[in-house]
Amino acid sequence: MNTIDKFNEHIMPTYGRFDVVLKKGESTTATDENGNEYVDFGSGIGTNSLGFCDEEWADAVSQQAHTLQHTSNYYYTKVSADFADKLTNGCGYSKLFFANSGAEANECAIKLARKYSFDKYGKGRHNIITLVNSFHGRTLLTLTATGQEVFHNYFFPFAGGFIYAPANDTAAFIKLLEEYKDTVCAVMFECIQGEGGVIPLNYDYVSTIAKECAKRDILTICDEVQTGVGRTGKFLASEHYGIKPNITTLAKGLAGGIPIGVCMADEICCDVLTKGMHGSTFGGNPVCCAGGNVVLNRVMNAEFLDEVTRKGEYIKTELLKMEKVKSVSGLGMMIGIELDGIEAASLCKKCLDNGLLVLTAKEKLRLLPPLTITYEQIDKGLEILCSCLKN
Repeated sequence: MNTIDKFNEHIMPTYGRFDVVLKKGESTTATDENGNEYVDFGSGIGTNSLGFCDEEWADAVSQQAHTLQHTSNYYYTKVSADFADKLTNGCGYSKLFFANSGAEANECAIKLARKYSFDKYGKGRHNIITLVNSFHGRTLLTLTATGQEVFHNYFFPFAGGFIYAPANDTAAFIKLLEEYKDTVCAVMFECIQGEGGVIPLNYDYVSTIAKECAKRDILTICDEVQTGVGRTGKFLASEHYGIKPNITTLAKGLAGGIPIGVCMADEICCDVLTKGMHGSTFGGNPVCCAGGNVVLNRVMNAEFLDEVTRKGEYIKTELLKMEKVKSVSGLGMMIGIELDGIEAASLCKKCLDNGLLVLTAKEKLRLLPPLTITYEQIDKGLEILCSCLKN
C-alpha cells in the first residue's frame, strides 16, 4: 500500500491535501518521496520560521531531546524559564502561559479576560468583541470567537458571549461598545486578518480600539498567532500600530516548526489565573522551548527584522509586475495576492505541479516564506509563480 492510501485509510479526512508526500527539507527546499524538489513559499503555514531543518535549531532540539524531553508542570526546567524570560522581556510583557497551539493560546486569553472582569465587576461582564472576518482557532470556543459565519455550523450549541464588529468601521465599533456597555470584558483582534484574506486593519481603527478599551477597563487581546515572531518585519505586528495590547497570543513560527503556543499578559492581568484555573500537559515542553530559544535569538534582532521588511518589499514589487496580479496586501513576508481572472486554489495546485509551495486565503493566493529565505531563493520561487500566471 502506498503512503497516500495508507494515510487516508487511517487518518480522518479533515483536510484537503495535495497528492504529494514530502520526505525531507533543507533551508527553503522540500523534497518529496519521488525526488521532486519544491521552493517553499508557505513555511508550513508560517511555522517553519527558520526554514527546513536549520542546523542550529536542529542541534538544539536534538540535544534537548537527548537530555530531557518532558517532565510535567509539577516541576521547573531551565530551558522553559530561559525562553519565557527572553520572550516576555523582549516584548515588554510581565508573564506568559505555555500552550501547544494558537487555538489553545487564544482559549487562555479568553479565560483570562473573563476572570479579570469577574474578579473586579462580578458576573455579567463576560462578552468579548471580535471582528467580522477574523479567525481565532477551531476549538468550540475559538471557533465561536471567529467572526465568519461559515464556521458556525454543525457543532451546535456554540459557546455564547461573543459580539462581532465590522473591521475598520470605527463608528460601528464605538456603537457596539455603547450598546453592550457594562457587559464587555475584552476586544480580540488580529492586526492583519490572515485566514480572512491577508487584510490589515487601519491604523486609526486599531488606535480607537486601544483608546476606547483603556477608558472602559476593557482588555485588549491581539491574536498574533500568524502575524507574530517577525512575520511582518516587527517581532509583533502590533508594533506597527504603536500599541501594546494587554494580552498577546503567539504560536506558529515561535518554535520553528514544533508545537508551541503562548499567551502573554501585562502587569494588569498577568496574575489573574492562579493555581488550578488553567493547565496544559505539554505546555512549556523542554524540546519545544529549546527550538524556541534558537528562533528568538535569531528573530529578536533589529537587523534580521529589517531584512524581513526589505525582502517583503522586494517580493511585493516583483509581484506587481506580473500578469494577472491585481493587488498585493500584507506586511513584511505575510503577503496576499488578489488575482485577476484566475482562481487561487487552481493556481496553488499549478504552482505545486511546477515546484513551488504556496497557500491560499479565501480568494487570494497567500505567501508566507521562511524568514531566512535568500534573494536567490525568492527569485527562483517568483520565476515559477510568474510562469504559472502566464500559462
